[in-house]
Amino acid sequence: MSPEQIFNCGDLENGALSGFAFCESIPLFSDRMETEFELNLQRRPRRLRRSAGIRNMIQETTLGANDLIAPLFVKEGEGEPEPVESMPGVFRHNLSDLVRECEELLKLGVPAVALFPQVDPSLKNDQASEATQENNLVLRTVRKLKEALPELIVITDVALDPYTTHGHDGLLDESGQIILNDPTVEVLCRMAQQQAESGVDLVAPSDMMDGRVGAMREALDESGFTETGIMAYSAKFASAYYGPFREAVGSAKAAGTPGLDKKTYQLNPANRNEASMEAQLDVLEGADIVMVKPAGPYLDIIRDLRNNTELPIAAYQVSGEYAQIHAAAQLGWLDLEKTRDESLLGIKRAGADMILTYFAKDIAKTL
Repeated sequence: MSPEQIFNCGDLENGALSGFAFCESIPLFSDRMETEFELNLQRRPRRLRRSAGIRNMIQETTLGANDLIAPLFVKEGEGEPEPVESMPGVFRHNLSDLVRECEELLKLGVPAVALFPQVDPSLKNDQASEATQENNLVLRTVRKLKEALPELIVITDVALDPYTTHGHDGLLDESGQIILNDPTVEVLCRMAQQQAESGVDLVAPSDMMDGRVGAMREALDESGFTETGIMAYSAKFASAYYGPFREAVGSAKAAGTPGLDKKTYQLNPANRNEASMEAQLDVLEGADIVMVKPAGPYLDIIRDLRNNTELPIAAYQVSGEYAQIHAAAQLGWLDLEKTRDESLLGIKRAGADMILTYFAKDIAKTL
């Protein structure tokens, strides 16, 4: 049957087919076109997609539990784990519960955790003096974890924002308006030395002060901690995705007060070249691992770093990325597991060697 024959059924009125319902069972294309028309193609990419076995065999990027780092929140006291309201499935743990959580992660194949403290507000001040107290929450946590689970890789945050009343990552000048770079770096170096002494595997400066990686490397080496590595937050952006994290560590109130603006030290989300420059400086200063934070909105930055350094690259899928996937899934707009998996695969594909993600435990159960 020719295409012209199709239009012979029914009455044509003013160029329209009136009676078309009568012809619904007639194919729009002839059998001849279906069976005899063939493109002369040497390459047919769909050949390698035709079965699950072939697709799995040629898969370019894979995600394993060994690629994951679990960020964990630790609190004082012996109370029950406290849920973080804006982050479903995420809790603040006391020390004993945190050890049990880390045991479960290790059994699932997750090799590393990154610790973030919820500091008692009574211990906070403008000078962040609790950050360098010899028996503070982070140092006690590291010692307990390394005693109970020596094979666990423990990473500690080196920044002042959990310890300051104003919520900034650095010390302020007398006016309270300017973040002091060099005095902040001096405190950060003391923090790194204490954390190394407690047994941490990697210190992770997240402050974005100039020169802190080089100063920290020198301080660690001079103190005899030449084996303690530095995971530098090299490209940390002034992002809107950090809100749930600030709730988790108890700095949300400070983060919402007028005047708290981290744009003088964190990166402009619009600046790609500046991010590469910051990473290059950290490499030259002695970083062992460079990091991009957040991860999902900055896949181009991860790829830029991958193309320009041989160092391992970490990417932090931050609290806002985690929360938005959960929120959309709760509303029935997205499939939680499929979206979770795709988001992490995209980060790995962009060039990340390791991913800090609050999904670590859940996804490790599926791998």
